[in-house]
Amino acid sequence: MAHNINYNSETGKYSFFSVKEKAWHGLGQIVEQYPTSAEAIRHAGLDYEVAKSPLYTKPSGIIQTAGGIEMGSTELAVPDSFATIRTDSNAVLGVVGKDYQIVQNREAFSFFDAIVGGGDGILYETAGALGQGERIFITAKLPDYIRVGNGDDVTEKYIFLTTSHDGSGSITAAFTPIRIVCQNTLNASLRSMSNVVRIRHTSGAKQRLDDAHKVMGLADKLSSQLEGIFNEWSKVKVTDMQVKKLIQLALCPNTETLALIKKGAEDEVSTVFKNTVEDAFAYAMASESQQMETTKGTLFGAYNCVTGYYQNVRKYKDSEAKLQSIVMGGTAQGKAQKAFELCTAFQADGAEILNLN
Repeated sequence: MAHNINYNSETGKYSFFSVKEKAWHGLGQIVEQYPTSAEAIRHAGLDYEVAKSPLYTKPSGIIQTAGGIEMGSTELAVPDSFATIRTDSNAVLGVVGKDYQIVQNREAFSFFDAIVGGGDGILYETAGALGQGERIFITAKLPDYIRVGNGDDVTEKYIFLTTSHDGSGSITAAFTPIRIVCQNTLNASLRSMSNVVRIRHTSGAKQRLDDAHKVMGLADKLSSQLEGIFNEWSKVKVTDMQVKKLIQLALCPNTETLALIKKGAEDEVSTVFKNTVEDAFAYAMASESQQMETTKGTLFGAYNCVTGYYQNVRKYKDSEAKLQSIVMGGTAQGKAQKAFELCTAFQADGAEILNLN
């Protein structure tokens, strides 16, 4: 699989670290012990700073001036525009406006340390840089777990943060529970709650970053609600055909395909969609994580197979595309949310919601 992990030619290392296990791209530094924030920054190759530099341009051709004709060689300042530059390599990361405020990599890590007060209990799991270092990401494990069933099926609680230095997006922090046994990303959002905080790169961004951990207190509330919901779902039995129908409805790409599914004309849907459903259903039936007491033949297992498909089966253009799809509001998050809504409705209304009688 292609990747976009930054390669630092000065150190000869990829700008990524992971604790104990390699990520899907197989690059970077693997460490055995959870590092401090200062150690994590070094392991991930994020110990660089970014600066704003004024932009200039040279006019082309001949310029008519009061003193006669001159060749266009004078530099002209580009109003209210700046380049963001990585100070260790002088790599130009992007072009930003005058109000853009840089949030340094170390300040992103301070967000995590602030969540639990000085870093006690925060475990840095992964971090890295993409491209030339214009985008960074961090995942950190929070204390405590979500437990389903008798406690053998365990979900860890993570905070994920990404920020860019090229002006392309906001600082984004998200609560992400990840199931230990198969590393499925379960970005379920409950009604009236948000598991994402977005902070603009404008004046005051650093202050809002300092305060964001207060909002992320929602993670504790969200995870306790999810624990209750998942435990209820693990007791609700479903048939294989109901699992397949839920997969079809959750992964449905458009209204035309949905209409065909609802009238029982699955043979008329696209081959691509058929293959997607079959791959997800095969995962639901055969994956080791789907054979547990809490997942085999249960509503929780049906939901988990949708999230597991995007994490463990689906092929992506590159690792950044996978990151975008799973964590940053992309396709996988949307489909997981749809699966969550379908399971909630199924628990309330039974087979009717899956168009089965």
